[in-house]
Amino acid sequence: MLRGESELSENIPVTKGIHHVGLTVSDLEGSANFFKALLGWSEVRRDPDYPAIFVSDGKIMITLWGVKSEEPVEFNKNQNVGLHHLALQVESMEELDNIQSKLSNSNIKFEFHPEPLRGGPAKHMMCYEPSGIRVEHKAYEKSYFFKK
Repeated sequence: MLRGESELSENIPVTKGIHHVGLTVSDLEGSANFFKALLGWSEVRRDPDYPAIFVSDGKIMITLWGVKSEEPVEFNKNQNVGLHHLALQVESMEELDNIQSKLSNSNIKFEFHPEPLRGGPAKHMMCYEPSGIRVEHKAYEKSYFFKK
């Protein structure tokens, strides 16, 4: 028996959720503005020496780290190990549509606009924040949570 195996077999998590996600970005201010101005997040702090900007929606924090290369290499979801996408839960279908409209008006590039996720009851959309990181927004029908 491996050390700690009995604890692991009980399936009791030893973690308490996600504290933060760190993303390396090529456009530090543009990426921060995506979260702050377009999604309503708050700037928690910044560290100009690193450089980094910390943003939060009150439930999760994202650390945006400015890339230190003059020619950053774009991530390819089919060829590289790394973050495939960041998925954010949205309050409602109406809010999903509002976000899509706001992002479209700000010239944010979309992979796809709101569409049913595997036939429902959820809808999702995928866009690219200014540094090219894929960000999914997902909402459920309210009735999904209130099944009888």
